[in-house]
Amino acid sequence: MKKKQKRNLYYLVALLLLAVVGYQGYQKNGFYKSAYNDELPAEQTANDKGGTSQEGKEYKSTGDASLLDVKLPERLDNQTVHYKAITVYFNKYYRVPNCVAYELTNTMTSMADSRDAENRADYKFERDHNVKGCPDWWDYKESGYTRGHMAPAMDMRWDKTAMEQCFLMTNICPQLDEMNDGEWRHVEEAVHKWSRTAKRLIVFTGPIFTNNMERIGKHDDIAVPKSFFKVVYSPEQNRAIAFVMENKKMPNSWTNYATTIDKVEAMTGYDFLASLEDGVENVIESKENIKDWPAYYPRR
Repeated sequence: MKKKQKRNLYYLVALLLLAVVGYQGYQKNGFYKSAYNDELPAEQTANDKGGTSQEGKEYKSTGDASLLDVKLPERLDNQTVHYKAITVYFNKYYRVPNCVAYELTNTMTSMADSRDAENRADYKFERDHNVKGCPDWWDYKESGYTRGHMAPAMDMRWDKTAMEQCFLMTNICPQLDEMNDGEWRHVEEAVHKWSRTAKRLIVFTGPIFTNNMERIGKHDDIAVPKSFFKVVYSPEQNRAIAFVMENKKMPNSWTNYATTIDKVEAMTGYDFLASLEDGVENVIESKENIKDWPAYYPRR
């Protein structure tokens, strides 16, 4: 073999080796290597699976996962379920979640808003058989109430499994359509938009339990909350805001229902953001200024 041919052969082999190494590195790290991993963690539990497919990319928190922790009153029944993208604190006595927590990053929102995002119409409500007290989808039929997502589907469209699990009935509460598709939806849309400019948001949503709640379902054992809360915390901006709305058609703009985390904690007995230093937590939870957040004007 001539020297020139040998040299060309060496170059070809070297290029093939570089291509193989590069491809393996891409498989290992992926495009969103800071937040995603193609493999599921080995320690995933049956509750994490929620009886659904685990296709898609596994989301990993970009920050302190303890921010999703909620301290609940000891008297309150609770089973904590860690799904792929949301943490559900479920109450088998009321058969609705006490609270649902999740992280929403600008990367997730960009993917959720892309042409390749999951289509909500492809998903159906399902019971999580691993969670005691979880109702079936048909328990809400002819009740006069919609199946209201606590972690909204619009925030989960970035991944197939995240969408499947947000349609589990552990993430659902009875909401009047006038509330669910009214000012409450505008709050959800505002949070979704805020996450585009914030690096990440921590979001808590849930019902506010009171005495003498209405019950629905085949056995009249699903509680109908009279009001709901949403708490939003931005770690990068070090600010937070909360909202409380009654389970009815709200007469004013969504911005009128902004409040402080302190007030939500007083109404629920919950402790949010407990992993923060007390001095920082106390300041953040006592302030409410809707003007600190990017303007959002919903289509009416």
